[in-house]
Amino acid sequence: MVDVFSKKKRSEVMSKIRSKNTKPEILIQGLIDGRIFRYQPSGIFGNPDFASKKYNVAVFINGCFWHGCPKCYNKPKSNKVYWNDKLRRNKARDLKTKNILRKTGWKTINLWEHEVINNPHGCADKILKTVNHQR
Repeated sequence: MVDVFSKKKRSEVMSKIRSKNTKPEILIQGLIDGRIFRYQPSGIFGNPDFASKKYNVAVFINGCFWHGCPKCYNKPKSNKVYWNDKLRRNKARDLKTKNILRKTGWKTINLWEHEVINNPHGCADKILKTVNHQR
């Protein structure tokens, strides 16, 4: 199937996708303790969405499209080579980030966008339980 937008319009649409203050991030931000977790903290490898330097816990909220969620990722119908390569690079970067953080003593939590939207309280509980285990 051919894209319904021209290349220029598709580029414009994709450029408006936010990388900060997304709906899942805002949902979690309102449910976890800001004294323990910082939103998009600086100086931590991989740029987690939330992190606690005190307890060495990093939280990543992965967009289902951008990170290839096994439950709800739909492959684009056009420009397949580009998108397959993009997804492969994203997954490789995610794995590298996770491994480096773990080797340096960090616990990582990866949440899918759909998990946070469907059950924000459950996701927040998972994050807070991880911190309680680190104490």
